Amino acid sequence: MGMTPTTSHQQRSGRDDEETLSDSYRAHAPALRSYLRRFISPQDVDDLLQVVFADAWRSRERYDPSRSQAAWLYVIARRRAVDHLRARRPSTVPLDAATEAAVPAQRPADDGLADRDRVRRALAELSHAQRQVIELAYYGGLTQQEIAERLRVPLGTVKARTSRGLHKLSSLLAAAEAA
Repeated sequence: MGMTPTTSHQQRSGRDDEETLSDSYRAHAPALRSYLRRFISPQDVDDLLQVVFADAWRSRERYDPSRSQAAWLYVIARRRAVDHLRARRPSTVPLDAATEAAVPAQRPADDGLADRDRVRRALAELSHAQRQVIELAYYGGLTQQEIAERLRVPLGTVKARTSRGLHKLSSLLAAAEAA
């Protein structure tokens, strides 16, 4: 922001400060918005971003121009995100509603068999490589690293096969559910 402390021999007009703040916002807001999305819900990001820049404006005398402005703003953003999360009230559910939600809906035993059959048919439609990594992960309980070692392929290959296979599996199961 170039927000250097105002001293008696270095007086700046309010207009210069506003332009500096505007320039800083244009330069850093997109990255800060992305950073804040890691911590808080998307609908709160813009409000919190405004709070970050308001805090930066109020504390501009403390900014050290020999240091990174972006780092200074990230520190403010992190603190405001933590404050936001702490202030959030945890959602409470009446005890009666929690008890009802904890009891699974009774489904006929045939539904479980039908689900397994749909999954088995969808797995059969995957490529051999995709099916292999998914089966080793879900039925074999192996990590992606263990699968890579067992199949003697790079870890990235296992991750790509798993991702593509799960995406295709999801599409196949959604189509089967709709039918």
